[in-house]
Amino acid sequence: MGVEELVASLGDNILTTTMGKLIGWGRGNSVWPAQFGLACCAIEMIATATAGVDIARFGSEAFRASPRQSDLMIVSGRVSQKMAPVLRTVYDQMPEPKWVISVGAGSSTSGDFNNYALLQGVDKIVPVDVYIPGCPPRPEDLLNALMILQERIKAQGIVPLP
Repeated sequence: MGVEELVASLGDNILTTTMGKLIGWGRGNSVWPAQFGLACCAIEMIATATAGVDIARFGSEAFRASPRQSDLMIVSGRVSQKMAPVLRTVYDQMPEPKWVISVGAGSSTSGDFNNYALLQGVDKIVPVDVYIPGCPPRPEDLLNALMILQERIKAQGIVPLP
């Protein structure tokens, strides 16, 4: 029996499956966001860090000002054409694996502001993992999106980096 056949017969063995679950659990429960607040939705995003909403119970209380220390970008508010390259640069500076939450109708589709100066959705320049509808959405909606993202991260386990 060759090495390839042996590896194929083992499939997901106990060690890699358990390690994958452990790594997924660790990543999912310690997501550190980089806030990218651009408009009124940013006020609702900031409210998630208050004692009333308490994003800290999800392991995401450490809002980072540096993209090099974060793995989640929360884009809240409409993105102007001039701000789009800056947003992409910040996203590129984040270490892998990284995720994006689009907060509100402004960042998802530019909302009521359909004109040449605004990007018609942040997903035109960065991949978005979770969209939150509303103008502006409530802080509880951001917590719900974070819980959805955590479940997706936990399910990934060990993901090879690109």
